[in-house]
Amino acid sequence: MSKTAHTIYITILAFFILITLIYPLYSGFYYYQTSLEERFFHEDHQSFKPSGVIGHGLGIIGSLMMIIGVSIYMMRKRSRRLSRMGLLKHWLEFHIFLCTIGPIMVLYHTSFKFGGIVAISFWSMVAVFLSGIIGRFIYIQIPRTIEGRELSLTEVRSMEGDHFRDEISLERRIKRLAAMQKIFHYWHVAHLPFALVMLVIMIIHVIVTVAFGFKWIF
Repeated sequence: MSKTAHTIYITILAFFILITLIYPLYSGFYYYQTSLEERFFHEDHQSFKPSGVIGHGLGIIGSLMMIIGVSIYMMRKRSRRLSRMGLLKHWLEFHIFLCTIGPIMVLYHTSFKFGGIVAISFWSMVAVFLSGIIGRFIYIQIPRTIEGRELSLTEVRSMEGDHFRDEISLERRIKRLAAMQKIFHYWHVAHLPFALVMLVIMIIHVIVTVAFGFKWIF
């Protein structure tokens, strides 16, 4: 993918994130402004409530986006068959896209009202989202190949040049690699548990919802 194509790709993803953030808020602005006690009598309540056509739909689509976003990135990293399908950094960007737009939809699904076990899932989702932003920052600090694969210490050392300035730059990259690899390890320790908690409670929420007969348009 050329730089121009990549720029267009990122712009399109950012555009969809912006639309997802703004359009539901624009459509249900007056409903979301209404107090929780009075929403039942609002004309848009049947559409924007968590079990409504729009509210429920946003929850389903948002949840699927997060599940797909996590799954395809993990498969791309671990599957040899998929290793030749596009650059890893492009898969990461799509993972970030789905796992950004998904929580936004789930937020509108709750109609900004959450409590009990759902609150645990929601705040776990927020923690996953925020830690993902931090993880992205750490990720780009680690020296990588053009395909997005992390360079080993040996590969970084092999870049040693003949001039003094190159050697100083190399030593800085080596120190940064060691530091960021250590931070990245601790980041996984925090990121993965929050993701698992969110996923487990999400599944429980879906099972309970279906068991009580709250179905979407099916």
